[in-house]
Amino acid sequence: MNPFRKLHNRVAPPGLELRLLKAMPAAALASIGLPLLLAWAARLYVSGGRFDNAVKTIKSVDIFAWSLSATLLTAVFTVTIGCIVVWVMKGPA
Repeated sequence: MNPFRKLHNRVAPPGLELRLLKAMPAAALASIGLPLLLAWAARLYVSGGRFDNAVKTIKSVDIFAWSLSATLLTAVFTVTIGCIVVWVMKGPA
């Protein structure tokens, strides 16, 4: 018995899961790129001499950027796994 065979020639229209799956590569790139942009902007802002302790400020922003990137990537991968599960559970029928 083939678990992925079509039943009575019916085809279910793709739902929200396929639209989300198509958007996940862009979301993954954005979850990496935006925190990097934040860290780069902080370096430019701090290098102007507006802070007494510039190294500590840059290090704090870097820690925030890394944690934000890790959180966003975890969310992207979780949504991707959920979409794949729904896609497989719907099947071709």
